[in-house]
Formats: sequence, C-alpha cells, structure tokens
Amino acid sequence: MAAVMIGVDPHKGSHTAVAIGAAEELLGQLRVRACAARAERLLAWAEDWPQRAWAIEGAGGLGHLLAQQLVAAGERVLDVPPKLAARIRLLGSGSTDKNDPNDARSVAIAAPRSAACLPVRADDHAAVLKIWAKRYRDLSRARNQVVCRMHAVLCQLVPGGVSKRITAGQAARILDAAEPRGAAGMARWQLAEQFLTDLRRIDIQRRDIQRKLAAAVRASGTTVTEIFGVGPAVAAAVPGDVGDISRFATQDSFAAYNGTAPVEVSSGNRVIYRLSLRGNRRMNHAIHMAAVTQIRYRHTKGRAYYDKKIAEGKTSKEALRALKRQVSDAL
Repeated sequence: MAAVMIGVDPHKGSHTAVAIGAAEELLGQLRVRACAARAERLLAWAEDWPQRAWAIEGAGGLGHLLAQQLVAAGERVLDVPPKLAARIRLLGSGSTDKNDPNDARSVAIAAPRSAACLPVRADDHAAVLKIWAKRYRDLSRARNQVVCRMHAVLCQLVPGGVSKRITAGQAARILDAAEPRGAAGMARWQLAEQFLTDLRRIDIQRRDIQRKLAAAVRASGTTVTEIFGVGPAVAAAVPGDVGDISRFATQDSFAAYNGTAPVEVSSGNRVIYRLSLRGNRRMNHAIHMAAVTQIRYRHTKGRAYYDKKIAEGKTSKEALRALKRQVSDAL
C-alpha cells in the first residue's frame, strides 16, 4: 500500500484531488481545470509524496483520459466505482452531503480497502473492442427505434400494417405499392420514406461496424469465437467489458459478475436461490444471445444440454438459465 493515496473526483470542467496519509489525515488538496495541462499540474503538485498512488472515480468514464495520462507517466492508478465512494462518504459522515473535496477524499479512502478497485492499465485491444461494441449497440438501438416508428406510420398507410419484422427492401416495396389519399396520407407516405432513408443509412453503418468488429476480434487473438453462437458482436462485448479475465479467481466469481449465478436469499432453515438481476447486464445479454443461438440449432452441444434439462423437468426458462451458466463457464 502506498504511503500517500491521492483521490480524484473528475468532472467535465474540473478535477479535484485530495491527498491523504496512512492514517487518512488530509495532506493536501488541489482543484485544476479540465484542460490540456491538468495531468502536468497534478503531477507537479504531487512531487512532495514520492510514495504515492492515485485513485480516480470512474476511470472508465469521465476520468478515463486523466487515468491514461497518469499511467503513461508511470504512476500507479486505481479505478474506484462511484457507488463505492458514495458508501464510504455515507458511512464516514452519517449523511449524504457531498462536495468535490469530500468526494475525492472518499475515493482515496475507498481505493486501498476494496478488491473492486482495480489497477488501471494502458488501453489495449480490449479498449478497441469496447469502442466498436458500444457503437454497434448504439446503432442497433437506433435501428429498432426507426423500425418501430416506420411500423406505426405503415399502419396508417396500409390496411393491417406490417405485423412482422421489416427490412429496408420490404419497406420500399410497400411504399411503392401504397396509394396515399389526401394531404394527410401523402404526408404520412413522405414521413415513411424519410424513415426508410434513415433505415438504409443505419444498415450501411452497421455493416461497416460489423467489419471493424470482425477485424478487431481477429487482431485481439481471443478464442471466445470458438464457442458456438459467439459472433464478432458478442466476442467484442466480452473482452471489451471484462478486460483481464485473471481478475476473476474462479468461474463462480465470473458468473456472479455477469449475472448467470443465482443469488442466495436463504433465511433460517430455508435455503432459497433466485434469479440474479445483478451483474453486468451487457455481458449477461451477450451470453443470452449465444445461448439462444445454440438452442436454435439442434446439432449443437448447447441444444443437447438444453433438451437434457427439459427432460429433467425444468421449464424452458430454467433450462435456458442453466445453459447460460454453461456458456459463462466456457467463456
């Protein structure tokens, strides 16, 4: 443990740093503007404590660039989850009153006392995968939004609307065959045409990101694609969110992280487990998609495992949850 821990509360406009000693006594405090020289100013201020370490709240978010600058300068940096710092502040003062110096001090106190505060490493292939995986998710959400709006307009243009999933080609054929009536009908037709333009644009962008994802997955050298149902999008999401898998001591701890391990809610002599709603939901969704894909194809080991659980009396949802845990262990 470093003799001095420097906690940093990052914001868009400023960063507040507080240094504490081994007894959690205040040694110094500094507030810097979020400018190009912020890292240099913080390092110059911290020169009086050569045996130091840095704790940054949300080093994967607002504090990401500062954390990377400090790591590049050879500093030891820890990533402190915002919820953990909030708990430290609440337990230490008995209230939720907060300001930037108190937040930074809570971050510094939390860092050496929790295994959840992981060392920050220089960006590598996992960061690239995370960037493109997030872009793919954003485009997929935008596509769903456009499709839903197009469905709503088509219901007002075509009797019965379109009840199934629709592609840009199908929408174009429907609009070509549509016969709008009146000014309102023509306005709806033109609106649907604009949605079609948006849909085509998003489809082109998604295909481009899929190519980038595939290239990034190949460059990373990950072997998760050997699991049936794990394509480029899922393969990018897993290493991108997990980073270094060695931070999980066992398969159980990884399952708890991704929400595929049941949660114990026992009391007295009653031992009860229920579905976990905790953990990284993006990771849980990626595992869900891989499991559903395995179930869809009868020749896969995943489908055989699913059928086995059904034969044992499990419901379809229970069998799916069991399969998701198997996928988690394989990952």
